[in-house]
Amino acid sequence: MAAVTDHAEAPKSPAEVFQMAHEAVDFIRTKIPAEFHRPRVAIVCGSGLGGIANTVRDDEKHAINYSDIPYFPKTTVQGHAGQLLFAYMGDAKVPVVLLLGRAHFYEGHSMELVTFATRVCKVLGVETMIVTNAAGGLNPDYSVGDIVVLSDHLNLAGLVGFHPLRGPNADDFGVRFPPLSDAYDLELRQKAYQVWDRIRPTHSHRRLHEGVYAFVCGPSYETRAECRLLRGLGADTVGMSTVPEIIVARHSGIRILALSLVTNSAVLEPVARGNDTKLHGLTRAEMVAKLSEGMANHEEVLEAGRQAAGDMQSLVQQIVSDL
Repeated sequence: MAAVTDHAEAPKSPAEVFQMAHEAVDFIRTKIPAEFHRPRVAIVCGSGLGGIANTVRDDEKHAINYSDIPYFPKTTVQGHAGQLLFAYMGDAKVPVVLLLGRAHFYEGHSMELVTFATRVCKVLGVETMIVTNAAGGLNPDYSVGDIVVLSDHLNLAGLVGFHPLRGPNADDFGVRFPPLSDAYDLELRQKAYQVWDRIRPTHSHRRLHEGVYAFVCGPSYETRAECRLLRGLGADTVGMSTVPEIIVARHSGIRILALSLVTNSAVLEPVARGNDTKLHGLTRAEMVAKLSEGMANHEEVLEAGRQAAGDMQSLVQQIVSDL
């Protein structure tokens, strides 16, 4: 089956990846002024977090649709605009590129295409990536709307073979066996806390945490047993993105700050047993409602993102301004 893209099937060699990324960048640079040819920071905007685009300066911004860029995969997920937005951010006028949406493995893309935009960022000259996502909260101390600074990850898909660096190494980007113990930049995490202390709304109950993100393929949300497994393995949040981008960014020498917005609380309690006497007398509709308690859905994820958007946007904007 062909890869889900308007432009090409998945690249079959590291040399192709390198060449395709350069061709994409050559095209992009024909569409934007020279002062944006080498943005310092790339910001990946996850589900419901496209409002980060509202934090850039209005005097200079240039959008390019993913569908117009050679080799870029489609993004088909609600809440993802599918654009690169080049602009300045903050009073310091830091040149940035915003990725308004991302490609996901569950959409049918290969890992090469899921991470192609990250390779393009490297060729553009990006030094730092801020990666955001909407995630389920596994840690019982987390509440919906809290923000989590990621300090580590569990790459469940990668451990069973779906790894973005699988195959011949792309030597033009990085080494064969890149370490990931330093993937989540300590200085950037420190800066996130410092900024939050300055901008935290006094009227808000939203909290900033630090934790571990578990990457799963999706697109189904996790079962209760899977959530208990992931929590037992040390995960604080769970989602269907981010980790492939981070691995490729680190392989390419880009510094990483990753932020999860907790948009739903994962259900860890086991389901009721079929022989539970408390079920006696319940109608089918009542039993269905019992199973549905705490169930996640994408509309709720987007709504939680909208409610927390202002705080997340302010945090990202000020971190970039302080770089």
